[in-house]
Amino acid sequence: MFYRPADGHGLPHNPFNAIVTPRPIGWISTRDADGSENLAPYSFFNAVAYVPPQVMFASTSAKPDREGTKDSVSNIRATGEFCVNIVEYAMRDVMNQTSGAWDREVDEFEHAGIEKAPCKTIACSRVAAAPASLECKLTQIVQLPGEANFAVFGEVTGVHMRDDCLKDGMFDVLSFNPLTRMGYRDYSVIREKFSLKRPGE
Repeated sequence: MFYRPADGHGLPHNPFNAIVTPRPIGWISTRDADGSENLAPYSFFNAVAYVPPQVMFASTSAKPDREGTKDSVSNIRATGEFCVNIVEYAMRDVMNQTSGAWDREVDEFEHAGIEKAPCKTIACSRVAAAPASLECKLTQIVQLPGEANFAVFGEVTGVHMRDDCLKDGMFDVLSFNPLTRMGYRDYSVIREKFSLKRPGE
């Protein structure tokens, strides 16, 4: 099968986001200019540079109360800060609770019963029990083609790692089984890994 996205695919559901999988989930915590907090998962997320360490996530829809975007992007525009919390399999249900299109006044930490912890280099909260959290300062927001598509880039200014996730001096992803996004309503969990050496190593 071949299709041009501009012409449609003719299938019951869009296959695009099922093709680019698995995708890590960035659980983004922010605070608005008035101090209200927000927590929402984004599966268009990844690390993009080592030195300095940088990450990005993309928001692709809008809420009526946020002028063409969602709470996360709106808050980051206002404060220039955000935190990326890594999602483990054990947190799948509470993460999903924070994915709703709640009113801007709703604090998703409180709504889903998630414990907060303070960040050290930025003013918003992080998920206290997350395997890792990346405190970020905004570097740029890029508007992509489409009505509500924004890519948010940030420099990592602080890194939290849960002590039980450190094994022999390495951050061990199998100690917490990262949750990943597949297509449609499907998710997966990482429970196996293997190593490969690059040519010449």
